[in-house]
Amino acid sequence: MSSSAALRRALLALAVVALALWTALTTPPRLGLDLRGGTRIVLETQDTPQLRADAAATDRALEVLRKRVDGLGVAEPSLARSGEKRIVVELPGLRDPREAAEVIGRTAQLTFHPVVSAADGPAGPPAADGSRVLADLDAAPSPTPSPSPGKAPAAGSGGFLTLAAPALTGDGVKSAEAAFDTTGARGWTVDLTFRGDAADAWARLTGQAACAPGADPARRVAIVLDDRIVSAPAMQTGVPCGSGITGGSTQITGGFSAAEARDLAALVEGGALPLPVTTVEQSTVGPTLGADAIRASALAAVIGLACTGVFVIAVYRLLGFLATIALALYGLISYAAVVALGATLTLPGLAGFVLAVGIAVDANVLVFERAREEYAALGDPTRTTRRTGTTHTTGTTGRTGTGGTRRKGATTPLTRATLGPDALARDPRRPLHTAFGKAWSAVADSNITTLLAAGLLFAFATGPVKGFGVTLAIGVLASMITAMVITRLLADAALRIGAVRRRPALTGMAGLGRLRTRLNRRPPRLMRRRRTWYTAGTALLLLALAGIGVRGVEFGVEFTGGRDVHYTATRPVDADTARAAVTAAGFADAVVQTTGDGGRDITVRVGDTADTAQTRITEALTKAAGPLTVERDDLIGPSLGGELRTHALLALALAVAAQLLYLSIRFRWTYAAAAVAAMAQDVLLVIGLFAWLGKPVDSVFLAALLTVVGYSVNDSVVVLDRLRELRRKGGRIPLADLADRAVAQTLPRTVNTGMGALFVLMALAVLGGDTLADFSVALLAGVVLGMASTVFTALPLAVTLESRSPAPARAVREKTTDPTGAVV
Repeated sequence: MSSSAALRRALLALAVVALALWTALTTPPRLGLDLRGGTRIVLETQDTPQLRADAAATDRALEVLRKRVDGLGVAEPSLARSGEKRIVVELPGLRDPREAAEVIGRTAQLTFHPVVSAADGPAGPPAADGSRVLADLDAAPSPTPSPSPGKAPAAGSGGFLTLAAPALTGDGVKSAEAAFDTTGARGWTVDLTFRGDAADAWARLTGQAACAPGADPARRVAIVLDDRIVSAPAMQTGVPCGSGITGGSTQITGGFSAAEARDLAALVEGGALPLPVTTVEQSTVGPTLGADAIRASALAAVIGLACTGVFVIAVYRLLGFLATIALALYGLISYAAVVALGATLTLPGLAGFVLAVGIAVDANVLVFERAREEYAALGDPTRTTRRTGTTHTTGTTGRTGTGGTRRKGATTPLTRATLGPDALARDPRRPLHTAFGKAWSAVADSNITTLLAAGLLFAFATGPVKGFGVTLAIGVLASMITAMVITRLLADAALRIGAVRRRPALTGMAGLGRLRTRLNRRPPRLMRRRRTWYTAGTALLLLALAGIGVRGVEFGVEFTGGRDVHYTATRPVDADTARAAVTAAGFADAVVQTTGDGGRDITVRVGDTADTAQTRITEALTKAAGPLTVERDDLIGPSLGGELRTHALLALALAVAAQLLYLSIRFRWTYAAAAVAAMAQDVLLVIGLFAWLGKPVDSVFLAALLTVVGYSVNDSVVVLDRLRELRRKGGRIPLADLADRAVAQTLPRTVNTGMGALFVLMALAVLGGDTLADFSVALLAGVVLGMASTVFTALPLAVTLESRSPAPARAVREKTTDPTGAVV
């Protein structure tokens, strides 16, 4: 690496670390409902003359509220229907719950009206033909709004305006975004974009208004939100009569503050409520997890990460120690990015974050294993003796040299005896530099596929799946920065020290490792048994499908709904005590929270709706807290509704399709299909395992499953990338043999990366308590299955598909010799 390049990398790394440290120290994290609690708002839908507030209408209102909450920037909320007409909204860590209740409870009926004339009032409800009279807020002297930059000020009028029937409603708005207008000095505005038909309706509406005389109030267009004119701009003289404002966009102005503009954009973006709602209850709620569970999970995370660091140092020595430092900085950078974006941290999210640190070692392991290969290759007899015309075998296919004919498959082990004492004292800087360059392809391909999935999850999913996409993208980008920049800087600096260069064994590069050496001596012949692996994989899939079909998938209360009971105790009760009592009664998956400030109110949410179950819970709580009064007992709907599931499945399908397309471009469709097939197998096997074990499928399991998807594709891409490299320089060696070589060369990386993740997961499974047990089990299975499916599904399938649909042969340029003997 040149000194200028090293300086640029050092400055970049220093800037990133300094910014991350400052952000982590100055920005408090936003904790979720499970860690900190938040605000609980109970809304009740009201009947209208046109629509009855039944369960179906309340469910539609709930989905609108979910969009609004997402638009307000509240991550990881909980929304569920309670009974037929109530909606329970829980918002984590909200500072002003009253303002939140006011904003999310507004009906938000947005309409656009032609202005007929000025009026003397008073304001009233719509007439039979849809016309109405409303107060003209622009009549008072104030900065006048306009529909887009460059519009003329609003014409003066009386205190009221007569409006015609709505020409356009908020349903035609495609998107709404709060923006600060710097060019027109209008301050905060809300920019609207219309859908196709609505854009045409907007052009007709403004074109009609532009035909009115300049001082006529009919030249104005009124924008009405919940029976209130928020803006009534007049058309500028440049707007053509009849054609109107084209382009499908406009701007709502009105002297908004930043918070008001964001709230209005969230209301418009979410859409209008089909029914009006009223707030019937508002309180604070405690965390859904107890302090003991949180402390145990934190201890498990520390132990798991410490074990991962010790393992990496034991395997890669000095390079492993430097990688451990880089992983610590990875954790700092990722945490700073999460808190800077305002993402909500939940316990499963933090567990996934800890796991990401364990998996982030993958990029470092890729580089270190490649560095070992390059270092050993400097003393490879096939390279050092080629000038004399002598060739010895170091591969797995066997060649003939001056030393006689070796049998096919024989290998000369790379030891001090075969390479000589000077070979092990080579300068390790060049192999390390080469390793970073060669490993970049695998690192880039595996991370780009993950980023594609994260981007599509963020764009199309909602709720916790959307949040997972954000944290996944942060983790990938931070991993690339730490592995390819920070680790490289630290390694280059260490290898500049003469004492380190003279002791290559200290760096961890001098040997290939026991596993790799053993694989070189006895290369695997796995591709010869492809049918065996297909049969085993099919049997496991059938077993998983049998579990799904026979035992069924047990969805958690977040997907199915259940029963929500609010108790009031005669004396204050600790949340951990109440939670332990409910768990002892046989309901370990129940959500137990304290509500209010007195410590006497307890809510219990459980999936079992039977009266016998509630009797057992009530008796257990009575023993722990004394006599209880049941204040409310409602059936609740799922907090992860049908629309969220649909969006999550759509996002996942698009993510898989994008990965398939990218891998087809970077590799071939055969490799892409093999990687995606292995991933689908891993997902089905994990779901089948949970079906046989009878474990619930909830949002925590969903996060684990999405992690399995990313890990599986990542692992397959690394091995397929090595197969592609070997094929380019493998000549006429059969593809099956090259695939076996790819396994032998990448298996140490697969095992070492998997061990880094397994240390964390085992610690979380053993010490993390019931909360993280299912999360850890799902990921333990996913990591093990991901390592196996790469070797026994992805590679065999790629070989089979390539044999049936081989790649077109590349044109080979023939070598000719000129009279001087030079090869041309």
